[in-house]
Amino acid sequence: MHRVYNILLQFNLILQLITSRHQALYVCGKIIPLQKFNILRLATNVQAFVIPHTLESQEVFSLVNEEVKHVAGELPLVDSEALQNLITLDELNATAIDLYSIAQLSLEQYDHPTRVIGSRGHWGTIGYILKELKKLKQFYTFETQEFKALNGKVFNYTLKLNGEKIQKVEPFQMTPAAHVKDGEIFVVKNKGCEVSDYKGLSLETPKIALIERGICPFGTKSSLAGKFGAKAALIYDADSEEIITGTLGEPTETVVGTLGITRSFAKNLTDGVALDLDINAYVGYIKTKNVIAETIDGDHDNVVSLGAHSDSVAAGPGINDDGSGTISLLAVAKHLSNFKLNNAVRFAWWAAEEEGLLGSNYYANSLTPEENAKIRLFMDYDMMASPNYEYQVYDGSNSVNPKGSEEIKNLYIDWYESKGLNWTLIPFDGRSDYVGFIENGIPGGGIAAGAEKENLQNGEVLDKCYHQLCDDLTNLAWDAFLINTKLIAHSVATYSRDLSNFPERESSAVKSADSDLRFIYRGILYKIFSLSQYPISLEPLEFCNSHSLGWIAFHVVAVVAVVVFVVFVVFVAGIVVVGGGAVVELYIPVACIVESFSHYL
Repeated sequence: MHRVYNILLQFNLILQLITSRHQALYVCGKIIPLQKFNILRLATNVQAFVIPHTLESQEVFSLVNEEVKHVAGELPLVDSEALQNLITLDELNATAIDLYSIAQLSLEQYDHPTRVIGSRGHWGTIGYILKELKKLKQFYTFETQEFKALNGKVFNYTLKLNGEKIQKVEPFQMTPAAHVKDGEIFVVKNKGCEVSDYKGLSLETPKIALIERGICPFGTKSSLAGKFGAKAALIYDADSEEIITGTLGEPTETVVGTLGITRSFAKNLTDGVALDLDINAYVGYIKTKNVIAETIDGDHDNVVSLGAHSDSVAAGPGINDDGSGTISLLAVAKHLSNFKLNNAVRFAWWAAEEEGLLGSNYYANSLTPEENAKIRLFMDYDMMASPNYEYQVYDGSNSVNPKGSEEIKNLYIDWYESKGLNWTLIPFDGRSDYVGFIENGIPGGGIAAGAEKENLQNGEVLDKCYHQLCDDLTNLAWDAFLINTKLIAHSVATYSRDLSNFPERESSAVKSADSDLRFIYRGILYKIFSLSQYPISLEPLEFCNSHSLGWIAFHVVAVVAVVVFVVFVVFVAGIVVVGGGAVVELYIPVACIVESFSHYL
């Protein structure tokens, strides 16, 4: 009955698609762009919605599918060299082109390409990942995890000295609005991370805090400045001439409008210098999604986990940060399907990393102790192809980090050295998606090619387009991209083949999960709804705005009418296809309709 009920609801919305003269549907708070009479044209701009299912309805997606096991059994055992040899520049390039095209879906919203959460570019990225994974459905189970994330948009901003506009300035993500006239500079002592650093700041005149980057998060600096009376904050990097940018994270009551400036401009600012600062911005919550795929083959009590983030900053398309990591993981996932595994591999594409590691932290913090203990390690891959790259390795230590982190570090170092490549260690500084795993007792590691810091060999910035509009297809070092993707393949092949020499998880290190929001990896079935690759947004038809009896009566009539089309739609158009031991179903996000009907049935 549950299945029939959902199918009827599905056809109810399909009828709306056929008969509506509108260009979009407004369904339970979600705008769904349409192309009229084009129901079967489903492409890459995918949005995934959670629909709870009974245990019976999940059985067709069982992880013990004998047909799939038989296919894996005929494959060779995973081998590092063999997997690395399948990685090519051509496929990395092709996917990068696709990703940049998807970023351009946001042009109407942002006037430039971006894949920031909430944008069409990011929903399109999620859809693209899912589309590629569906090609590998014989080898992977995959799902999405929805969560609320902060989303901020800066509409415009200016900083003026003596009436002249300062050109080299950028807003921080999640900055609130600020309007300061003749704000006097207050030079914050040290790094602005301690209460004592703000001694002397008063409320008598409007002040703008000048703060050096380092030690604590940007949001902490901004919040402390506001707490002690500053109306706004300017942050600069003493180690680089590049404009410092980043996120303020989840807003506090005292966080103030914050801009990033250059080191040279900061040197001209002393106590009492007056500036005019204006920021028009908005910060609020939206829903977004992580994408997670796990191999069907392999031991699911010994999971090898790795991730990259699927989003960019609002300022640009993020083809290096972290399109490169997204692309690398897709390539490795694709070619891993040619092998049999001893240990299961879990790939993750995190959302809202740029807003403060929100997606990965939500996932890691939502694991039950039992699911946490099954993850033997996590590897983070963020920015694989910086133009002026270094081969950077996170400096994991078993004495400081969860046991096993040092072994991950050594695996990377050994591989680089075997190729005659120089490498450098970088600290776990809390800036990428390993944080939630390490904090929850899971061994962590990763590699990177560098962000806004200077290359130790030549003194030039590692990625001059970091968090900027120019982080596009021209902002990739293809040699580093290929080498680092092969190293990712090596790490996956090594650990999915054998974990016998890797430290066992220490149960005492596992953080207990006392939250009600517990995420059990294989406990939820997700359905995917695909939109057109080029959605349009004219006046939407409001569809789910009432629980009235008249509203329900209308839909009952619509359901009866659409039953006439069931034979054609189901069996001819192929909306529901049954065969090969699996069911592929198209579901519209109708949770609110189900909820409305439940009050009367």
